[in-house]
Amino acid sequence: ERFLGAVVGPYANRIANGTYTIDGVAYEFPKNNNGQTLHGGLKGLDMVVWDVFAADDSTLVLTYTHPDGQDGKPGNLEIFMTYTLTSDNEFKVDYMAQTDKATHVNISHHSFFNLKGEGNGTINDHELYINASATTPVNRVLIPSGEIASVDGTPFDFRKAHAIGDMIEQENEQLAFGLGYDHNWVLDTAKDGLTLAASLYEPTSGRFMEVLTDQPAIQFYCGNFFDGKSEGKYGKALKYRESVALETQKYPDSPNHDNFPSTILRPGETYTHVCIYRFTVK
Repeated sequence: ERFLGAVVGPYANRIANGTYTIDGVAYEFPKNNNGQTLHGGLKGLDMVVWDVFAADDSTLVLTYTHPDGQDGKPGNLEIFMTYTLTSDNEFKVDYMAQTDKATHVNISHHSFFNLKGEGNGTINDHELYINASATTPVNRVLIPSGEIASVDGTPFDFRKAHAIGDMIEQENEQLAFGLGYDHNWVLDTAKDGLTLAASLYEPTSGRFMEVLTDQPAIQFYCGNFFDGKSEGKYGKALKYRESVALETQKYPDSPNHDNFPSTILRPGETYTHVCIYRFTVK
């Protein structure tokens, strides 16, 4: 599995038909997921060697310049990533990027979590909260239609925390397309600063994780494609629905949807993104 614990980008999630247009120029990218481009293509940010810019006991700063034309992407994209362990039991990920040519940027973090501990069973009984009143529905190859759909009365309503498994087997076209949850939620966010995007609680251990971000959306994926054939932490098998990813992000396929928040980055502008995973018990 490529994306375990990795940074993903330069465009996290999917680009429809592996193409987008900037200022009338079409760019094409490797189609590495059912005819779509996923997490940057064949040589995404998870597949390259980063340089250590700085490091101390609690902080690691990595840098990488994604070259112009790599996997078709325009612009030399200079990226700094800062990983910090805080005194508040937080794992904080900060991103900063600049470009010398207009390009689309949506970088995310792709750790998987099982609050029972790795290899210790299903996540269906984890209680999930997502601070979102809407999702961006997808087609059968998981590309957004462009609709912003209310979660009211659907299995996608996590505005009150409940077990992931409560409604995952319901007859629902969106659940069928994702083989369960693998969707983008539109966060009910404050205009500035960090917002609580989601929380995850494991009632047996009491472990509780909160996800805070300044991004407009979060992807919740619950391990629907794991089949036990790949190894995860400490060599334990990655089994079906035994881990979750909560990826703060901009919307999937935004370059091809004018009604989605823009992901364009132009020379002279700076892309920033903050994601915090905070751990406590209750």
